[in-house]
Amino acid sequence: MQPKLKFLDRFLTLWIFLAMFLGIVLGYLFPATSNMISSLSIRTTNIPLAIGLIIMMYPPLAKVDYSLLPMVFRDKKVISISLLLNWIIGPVLMFILAVLFLRNEPDYMIGLILIGLARCIAMVLVWNDLAKGNREYAALLVALNSIFQVFSYSFMIWLFINILPEKLGLANFNVSVSIREVTESVLIYLGIPFIVGLLSRYFLTRLKGKEWYQRKFIAKISPFTLYALLFTIVLMFTLKGDKIVELPMDVIKIAVPLIIYFVLMFMMSFFINKLLNIPYDKNVSVAFTATGNNFELAIAVSIAVFGIHSPQAFVGVIGPLIEVPILILLVKISLWLKKYSYKV
Repeated sequence: MQPKLKFLDRFLTLWIFLAMFLGIVLGYLFPATSNMISSLSIRTTNIPLAIGLIIMMYPPLAKVDYSLLPMVFRDKKVISISLLLNWIIGPVLMFILAVLFLRNEPDYMIGLILIGLARCIAMVLVWNDLAKGNREYAALLVALNSIFQVFSYSFMIWLFINILPEKLGLANFNVSVSIREVTESVLIYLGIPFIVGLLSRYFLTRLKGKEWYQRKFIAKISPFTLYALLFTIVLMFTLKGDKIVELPMDVIKIAVPLIIYFVLMFMMSFFINKLLNIPYDKNVSVAFTATGNNFELAIAVSIAVFGIHSPQAFVGVIGPLIEVPILILLVKISLWLKKYSYKV
């Protein structure tokens, strides 16, 4: 039986639009709400927002079965191409698109680069199932990406934002990101949920069993990623309601390179794997892992480093708004390609 997208996930784009609208309405009609949210801060950290971001990151990381990691190198060809696509080709492609389309708006450019560096660890499992991919390989790749992300995200930001623009003659942007702030935010918003997720799986599977953990516990906590994401968006737009006039054109500016990225990344990944004679089910797992992005992490880092109403954080919010409908379309294209490219 063909798996279906869950109700909450199917209408994610709608929920994000509604959260934006609610935030804007609150910001305009109840300005005291904005002041109250701003007051709940310690130094530059907004407490409700920090809690929301950590909750947002916890379910995807609690889902990852890190015990699968020793199996990673059984199929060296598939794992090698996945690492190449995820950690070299994907970030470089998004960097190129960010420079091409947002060269005159460096804040949005940085936001797009941050998305390109954050590899998908959550929704990829949904896209993989819908496209009839290999669940074991998808789980393996998610576990691998999670580990890579914890230890490499700060370095990748330093390389792609602080170093490459200067080396390529783009230093006129005066682009610079504090790596100390990035590292601190990664440790807080990725490190804490990573450790809690690891401990959750370790202790709860021993107390209740793996079957209970996968079917009951994960099912209970999974929606909290969406709830926390929508909560974050409401907060952001409550604080930036004055930007409403600029939003439509800004959304289009950000959407165009994102759409190009998703389509190019998937097609490139799929046909590279096909040329290497990788079976369809593994091909799909690698392709969707390489195509999707961890918008939750990009939003968390953007807010922590640049602020809740920064252009960089706004780009992060637009990301899932565009990703969901495009990747649903790519699932349909993938099933069509299975029929005509693999003759099955």
